[in-house]
Amino acid sequence: MRNFQLAGRSTVHAQNAMAATSHPLATLTAIDVLRAGGTAADAAVAACALLGVIEPQSTGVGGDCFALIQPRGVGDVVAYNGSGRAPNAADATWYLERNIGAIPLTSAHAVSIPGAVDAWATILRDHGRLGLDTVLQPAIKAAEEGYVVAPRIASDWKSNFAKLKSGTNTERYLLPQGKPPVAGDVVRQPELGRTLRAIAKDGRDGFYRGAVAEDMVETLRGIGGLHVLDDFATHSTETTKPISTSYRGHDVWQCPPNGPGITMLAMLDVLSRFDLASLPAMSVERFHLEAEAARVAYMMREEHIADPESATVDVAKALQFAREYGAQVRMDRLLDLPLVTPPMSPSTVYITVVDRDRNVCSFINSVAYSFGSAIVSNKTGVLFQNRGTGFRIQPGHPNCIAPRKRPLHTIMPALVTKAGRAVMPFGVMGGQYQPVGQVHVLTNMLDFGCDVQEAIDMPRGLHYENLYELEDGVPAVIVAGLERLGHKTTKAAVPLGGGQGIWIDWERGTLIGGSDPRKDGCALGY
Repeated sequence: MRNFQLAGRSTVHAQNAMAATSHPLATLTAIDVLRAGGTAADAAVAACALLGVIEPQSTGVGGDCFALIQPRGVGDVVAYNGSGRAPNAADATWYLERNIGAIPLTSAHAVSIPGAVDAWATILRDHGRLGLDTVLQPAIKAAEEGYVVAPRIASDWKSNFAKLKSGTNTERYLLPQGKPPVAGDVVRQPELGRTLRAIAKDGRDGFYRGAVAEDMVETLRGIGGLHVLDDFATHSTETTKPISTSYRGHDVWQCPPNGPGITMLAMLDVLSRFDLASLPAMSVERFHLEAEAARVAYMMREEHIADPESATVDVAKALQFAREYGAQVRMDRLLDLPLVTPPMSPSTVYITVVDRDRNVCSFINSVAYSFGSAIVSNKTGVLFQNRGTGFRIQPGHPNCIAPRKRPLHTIMPALVTKAGRAVMPFGVMGGQYQPVGQVHVLTNMLDFGCDVQEAIDMPRGLHYENLYELEDGVPAVIVAGLERLGHKTTKAAVPLGGGQGIWIDWERGTLIGGSDPRKDGCALGY
């Protein structure tokens, strides 16, 4: 229970509907859509489209999207994979013949076909009432009339100044007056507004065909890309069944590969062997176990997980692999595991919405690295993701680049159910931290009794490339204890991730929301 003498946030409570995002205006937009009769899906897409304008370092129409939706909060959960594919001409041999051993972060080769817009259209077709023409209006208004830059967004903009200064069209589009905007500045993006209008008018074809697509292809090919119009025109979203595991009497759902959600499930399987509730939430033992579970799960992911359309992916075998290694975890030392170095991609937005009919939407959208590839289409204002850096140029590796293949992803919406009924749609954004962040938040609640806001607030750590990055809130005594066990620790350079969650109290008919103070956002309900 919150100590009101200490700094913090209260949980947000409501009866009818609730939304939580990383920006107050996006959350308010979602609530406006819900109060106007829109569904959870309508509200999520409206908020996401707006965030693509006002939080440009994290998301946009040039990015990818995944979602989990459970109609009325009961029964089957539906997964949407809106990740983009490599161009049809992107064969590993092409790169090897040119001595390209890895895909540069800010090259056209890092740009897979953006999947977000088609995902939005598909999700609204299946679960919406209002349509793209309506839900895109707040984003169009923000792009054309301007929006006020929020503090965390300004901080990220400043830290990426050099990247934007040297990008393709980024100085023109994303450095007003030649410098990063600061908190309180008003920014306008009329070209992006026109692109959003084209999508509102013509649906997904307004993006993947016609003038917008032609300009995107011309831009990418002009800097060496292999993209052609057919790569955009033929893109489609996959509707599929989620994967899950059980933890402390709850079922935890994730999108299947090429999504990375299996990493989080593997971590839970490892941790389920231990009685976490017998430990203090802030303890050496708890942080050690979380790090060991992450190391095992990430090793499993790098060796076994890829696009199942292009590689053999056995989910059950991969989870069993993680369980076998997890059985070796000890409290007094680190496991001797090979070093894995998955790419980092720390910028994403996560959105959670529950409407008055208890339709549940867990929704995530990203341009991968902060400001993506730092390539903006010549005339459209579309900032491209650099999700293609999730590929390897390594024949035989599950994630070796190939024509129309989807890369191993990092974004992952989550949903917790109990006895078939939704309990909490939630997510923790932040590149490679996402599986760890979701496990940290969920175990804070199910093992340590935190409410959703307390669970999000609690200090975090990420074991990555043999370094345990720890936030400032982790006490020195825990840091010292981890080092005695053999962990090499360092202070996290930036806050680890950012999350949102909505807990559904079916007995009282209420919703309880939380949102991460590491971002600018909030939860709201009515």
